[in-house]
Formats: sequence, structure tokens, C-alpha cells
Amino acid sequence: MGLLTSLVLLPLAPVRGVIWVAEQIAEQAERELFDPGSIRRQLEELAMALDEGEIDEEEYDHAEAMLLARLASPAADRHREVSDG
Repeated sequence: MGLLTSLVLLPLAPVRGVIWVAEQIAEQAERELFDPGSIRRQLEELAMALDEGEIDEEEYDHAEAMLLARLASPAADRHREVSDG
């Protein structure tokens, strides 16, 4: 970029910074959402909650299905590829 372009785009720098931060937060949230280790921990916590009577069988089944769907989703596959690569 030339000096003139830099000067013209300078007022947009804060906007570009906010967009970059938002993108970083979204990427981190997606990594955590589809991380197999995180999902397994949540499944363990769910089983403990069922064992301790904090939730009933219906709540357990619903939450487990959601977690397993996240684990089997294409986004989780992408996460595994990025982690392995």
C-alpha cells in the first residue's frame, strides 16, 4: 500500500481492528464448541449430573444427543484436521 492509500484508510483502522477481534473470538468459540476433548468432558459432567440426581433421564438423553451431534458434525471433523495438521 502506498502512503496515500494508508492515509485514506487510516480512519477505518479502528473498524478493521474490531472486525479482527470479532473474527478471533468467533474462531476460538468454534474451536471450543467442536473440540472433541471438550465434548468428552461435557459428556462426563452430564453423566455425573445424572448419577447425582441433578438431571433426569430425559434431560440427559437430550443433552447427550446434542453433544454427540456436535462430535459427529463436519465442523468437528475440520477441527480434528486442523489439530492434526
